[in-house]
Amino acid sequence: MRGDPRHDGATGRAASRHALALARPPTRRDIAFYRTCRFIAVAASRLVFPGRVLGREHLPLEGAYVLAPVHRSYVDWLLVARVTKRRLRYIVKQEVWKSRLVGRLLEALGAFPVNRSGADREALERSRAVLESGEPLVMFPEGTRRSGPAVKDLREGTAYLALRTGVPVVPVGIGGSEQAMPRGSKLPRPRRVDIVIGPVVMPPAAQGERPPRTSARAEKAMPGDEVVLSPEGSPRGVRVSRRAMSEFSDQVGRAIQDAFDAARRSVGMR
Repeated sequence: MRGDPRHDGATGRAASRHALALARPPTRRDIAFYRTCRFIAVAASRLVFPGRVLGREHLPLEGAYVLAPVHRSYVDWLLVARVTKRRLRYIVKQEVWKSRLVGRLLEALGAFPVNRSGADREALERSRAVLESGEPLVMFPEGTRRSGPAVKDLREGTAYLALRTGVPVVPVGIGGSEQAMPRGSKLPRPRRVDIVIGPVVMPPAAQGERPPRTSARAEKAMPGDEVVLSPEGSPRGVRVSRRAMSEFSDQVGRAIQDAFDAARRSVGMR
């Protein structure tokens, strides 16, 4: 029953247990299953969507990061798997779980659902647990498929997680995927698709900078202005305001736009 503290507490405990499960190191079986599926998916996608992956030198070789691709097509999640052989953890819209079989397959691959109708705190908690376990997380900052050359209206979940955990954001541009399978299309069309990995975007706390703070008076004047704590273990205990989160999200958006522009040029698009 909504509003019942006992219900809220049970829900919170269930979310915490699920987050802890997500944070457990993958077993050899998990890795083997992911690598097998990735090999098949990448091989198949290259037959239909041949193309290059540029900028791999920007990709961290180890540790957690948020992989932030542009989103123009249903095939983007498949194309992103080409970026690295490491297991990527995907956050996927919960509607996909309507098919129990598909949902189980995605969970076996390390994916988990998000409710896009509002702020899904449980999904954010799960995402934070994944990053703190040291694994890369794929998160499309635009939230849904868009159209056209402009990257805009980013959701702030990517910036929130990076600031909260202190991990870098890796911007990814995908050139040609919208033409390969545009909105409303039921089947993909063979087309060259290039992927560009841009330079990482580090959150201010990870750069050793002190993020801008809001005064107590300003915070009182802005009810609903959520304050985000700095990464765990920070000796300063810096608090980051919603304004700082918005500014970092804008920085991430510009980096994704640069990578997207480069990918579009690479496949001969203007």
